Amino acid sequence: MMLDEWLSQRIEKTKEAGLYRQFRTMNTAPLPEMLVDGQSQIVFSSNNYLGLANDRRLIYAAEAILHEFGVGSSGSRLTTGHTDWHQKLEEKIARFKQTEASLLFSSGFLANVGVISSLPEKGDVILSDQLNHASIIDGCRLSKADTVVYNHIDMNDLEGKLKETVSYKRRFIVTDGVFSMDGTIAPLDRIIQIAKQYGAYVIVDDAHATGVLGENGKGTSEYFGVCPDVVIGTLSKAVGTEGGFVAGSKVLIDFLLNNARTFIFQTAMPPSICAASHAALEVIEESNEKRQLLFANVKKIKNSLEEMGFIVKGDLTPIIPVIIGDSQDAVMFAEKLRENGIYAPAIRPPTVPNGESRIRLTVTSAHASKEIDYLLECFHSIGKELNMIG
Repeated sequence: MMLDEWLSQRIEKTKEAGLYRQFRTMNTAPLPEMLVDGQSQIVFSSNNYLGLANDRRLIYAAEAILHEFGVGSSGSRLTTGHTDWHQKLEEKIARFKQTEASLLFSSGFLANVGVISSLPEKGDVILSDQLNHASIIDGCRLSKADTVVYNHIDMNDLEGKLKETVSYKRRFIVTDGVFSMDGTIAPLDRIIQIAKQYGAYVIVDDAHATGVLGENGKGTSEYFGVCPDVVIGTLSKAVGTEGGFVAGSKVLIDFLLNNARTFIFQTAMPPSICAASHAALEVIEESNEKRQLLFANVKKIKNSLEEMGFIVKGDLTPIIPVIIGDSQDAVMFAEKLRENGIYAPAIRPPTVPNGESRIRLTVTSAHASKEIDYLLECFHSIGKELNMIG
């Protein structure tokens, strides 16, 4: 059998299961209302939580450095890719996260894989939350340590797994701060308390919490008033740019600079993106207004959908999963939203468990009241039409 014939058969099975995916093309800048495949849509699927991805302050910061440093970084950080803007941004992130130092990676995915594949050794064990992001799972697979999965934010199960793994040299607890598909917040205070009791280290991926949670938007550490051993994050969500980072002690950062393969062998972020990210963190630090608008929008949508009778998962975060169930039904719901001018794609297995296909709404501070009202009207009418609510 030819390769293409074999692959075509596998693709056909994907289509039959209602799991086939295709691109949608964004024809305009990242705003609440965009042209998607040439059609005007109100977008409720963006991670641009604070509306900074199109903020003029970030654009001007990037533009100035583009003229000075050019488009690309030309190499890895350890060859020709390191500039003073990389250093400035790392110092800014460390201050923002209240750690001794930080290290930039070209994406949050690479940061997770780099830390988890290089830090634990053979003879160690990683205790990983059941709903951790794919990048954490891949990091665990590449690590020489064993991996034990504990039930999602189940502290009794985590403690039980710690008791079962006492024979290992070292134990690392790895968790998302905010879980990307369920919108739940990891109880980081309890996790750290248990970790100290059993002599384990804590690694938290703060991708969806950075810029959002905590009094000053510094993430789950600030939200709970704790200090994990390793904080991983991304600049591609609330910060509005691109890239990832690790924050922690100077010794940790020195170790990763010398051992994390996804740092050593990856081309550095462009200096212009570093400058834009630096500007974004300054915007986040200067005012809480965007976060206040964001959470007002979150509360309105979440409360209204629950009152309608929809099954809504998650804590108070910008990620609002509306459970539909069957993958075909979720695709149909998303298509009806699209026909009504709302872009919120269906999330299906293997991203989420079978029977838990959903519309994963994400909310931003830039969404206007009229756009939220229209979203809720559409959910109500489509839910009635498809007999999903009473």
